[in-house]
Amino acid sequence: MVYATADGRAGDRLRVGMVGGGRGAFIGAVHRFALRLDDQIALVAGALSSDAENAKASAAEIGIAPDRSYADYREMARAEAARPDGIEAVVIVTPNHLHAPISQAFMDAGIDVICDNPLAMNVAEAEALVAASKKLNRKLLVTLNNTGYPMVRQVREMV
Repeated sequence: MVYATADGRAGDRLRVGMVGGGRGAFIGAVHRFALRLDDQIALVAGALSSDAENAKASAAEIGIAPDRSYADYREMARAEAARPDGIEAVVIVTPNHLHAPISQAFMDAGIDVICDNPLAMNVAEAEALVAASKKLNRKLLVTLNNTGYPMVRQVREMV
């Protein structure tokens, strides 16, 4: 575990869940690594695959408790929203065409969203999500991980 800025107190971490990123999915592992960098976030729930067995096995491999492993993101949104220790945000790392409906489901459940890019498949979907985030008073964030790549940082310094 890297403790770049945090003191390591688990109770102070933002509780997040992840949709997508199960066994064999490259980008999920990248996001999980990034979540651990400053030890400010705890991954506590996941719908890591739409295949129930793969979801269960994937969750077990990364230390998510069996009762916080889901095969359906809609079930995860409902269940986590109902828990007193439920997730505060969800990280979405699914195939791109699923980003918008998953984002909407979690915002509807009262959970903030951190979505891998792109946010949506077209401008209309993206505008609808932004409008929903404002109406529901939910945070809707989009990651752009390549800004952290060493070569991109080098280019920025050179420019």
